Amino acid sequence: MSQLRFTVDHEWLRLESNGLVTVGITAFAQQALGDVVFVQVPELGAFDAGAEVSVLESVKAASSIGMPLDGEVVEINATLESTPERVNEDPLGEGWFFRFKPVDIEALSDLLDQDAYERLTAEHADA
Repeated sequence: MSQLRFTVDHEWLRLESNGLVTVGITAFAQQALGDVVFVQVPELGAFDAGAEVSVLESVKAASSIGMPLDGEVVEINATLESTPERVNEDPLGEGWFFRFKPVDIEALSDLLDQDAYERLTAEHADA
């Protein structure tokens, strides 16, 4: 899992062999949210970093997924609309939200690596 990058908003990013980046929420985030009951996947198209692109609702709260980097959403996981529980069952696999083509692939290295993300979540657990 060392190839994963993370945001402080508990999203994971994985660079695929075709140059696209797959995005989902981390196990930490899905555990905090509880059972996911609704997912609105993003529209295809270009988004600026930080733009809200997806919404999910759980038994505890509603949350948004932001665009982690500037780029173009080119693929969505439409199965989440009918089976949102996949986010809980497999957040790092079948529960992915979308794939995008980043404007600057090098910007991935600016995001948190596995160790930095584990430190971040440990701080949340201690708070």
